[in-house]
Amino acid sequence: MVGLPWSALVVRKSTLTVSIPLIFVLNGCSTPDPAKIAQQKSPPPTQVIVAKAEKRQVPIEIRAIGNIEAFSAVDVKSQVAGPIARVAFEEGDDVRKGQILFEIDPRPFQQAVQQAEAELAARKAALAQAEANYQRDVAQAANARSQANRYAELTAKGIIAREQNEQLQTTALAADKAVAASKASIESARAAIKGAEAQLGDARLQLSYATIRAPISGRAGSLTRKEGNLVTANSDPPLVVINQITPVYATFSVPEQSLTELRRYSSAGKLIVQAIPQNELGDPAQGVLDFLDNRVDTSSGTILLKARFQNKDRHLWPGQFVNVVVRLTSQMETVVPSTAVKNAQQGNYVFVVKPDSTAEQRTVQSARSWGEFTVIDKGVDPGEQVIVEGQLRVRPGAKVAIAPDRRNQEGTRARTVDFE
Repeated sequence: MVGLPWSALVVRKSTLTVSIPLIFVLNGCSTPDPAKIAQQKSPPPTQVIVAKAEKRQVPIEIRAIGNIEAFSAVDVKSQVAGPIARVAFEEGDDVRKGQILFEIDPRPFQQAVQQAEAELAARKAALAQAEANYQRDVAQAANARSQANRYAELTAKGIIAREQNEQLQTTALAADKAVAASKASIESARAAIKGAEAQLGDARLQLSYATIRAPISGRAGSLTRKEGNLVTANSDPPLVVINQITPVYATFSVPEQSLTELRRYSSAGKLIVQAIPQNELGDPAQGVLDFLDNRVDTSSGTILLKARFQNKDRHLWPGQFVNVVVRLTSQMETVVPSTAVKNAQQGNYVFVVKPDSTAEQRTVQSARSWGEFTVIDKGVDPGEQVIVEGQLRVRPGAKVAIAPDRRNQEGTRARTVDFE
């Protein structure tokens, strides 16, 4: 400071004196608050979507994969040989019982009928001739017997010779034999008439077979023979197959372990069955269990069942594979959305939101699924809130914030199928 003027010294000293308190003031204003620091370090609550566990009437079901069968299927074949003169329907048509389907050329069968009718007329004429002969022989036999009796009396009185009486007795006996022969001829003629009538009936039956009618009402399949083709009696393949599809059967098999429950619940009445074609959406078809096989298949350990569906809308089609659900009974159960249940090495678990908005991980015992819900036997009480979305971001004991369920707003939640 040698050589500096006194005024400079005074200014620098006052500057130093003023600046020191300013440092302390600035340092006092910027001192951090420990509570605020802790608040800044804690993460915000995790946004989650929740649903309440609730009591519901849950059906006890048996599920299987089945196959649709026609209620009745008939292979239509010709019972006579001949060319097809007419096809009276189109492939895929709905046909009625008794409706004409095919006509085989009827001319050979008409001729056979005419021949049988002529034969029957001849046999009836022969019967009339035999009856007339019988009446003649009866009259002749009566006359011969009368003469024989009269000559026998005269012979006893010695009026005529014995030889003449014996001749008349022989004539009367021959007349009696002729009557018996005529009576046999009548019986033979009557038998011949019955044979001719049988031949005529067979000829007419063969003629009726030339017109092929639908044996049942149903839907016709594809044609294997068309007009002009020659067919033989009972030949394969059939001319057409008719399937009755209203109603239909769903055939399926279930493990033999289900037999006891099926027999117990079916004893109280027909069990309700639902069926829906695989890879399809929509309302399932409603039917009833109609058949329980009388034996268990030893090769597969399953038992065959059939359910009958009215199928008035023809939604089910023969040959289709369908998902089948047999409802045995129903009972009150605690359920949660299936999306809330997660799996770990220790078993299934859910996150429950406690009243203080913290998440608690609980191990649960889940019995089975039903629609979009899982039945909980143990671990969650009705009314408790479980997290259905956002579990991957949640840690046990962490704070959570409940967000609106966007799936409900957008209508994307899966539909639950209820039995009627």
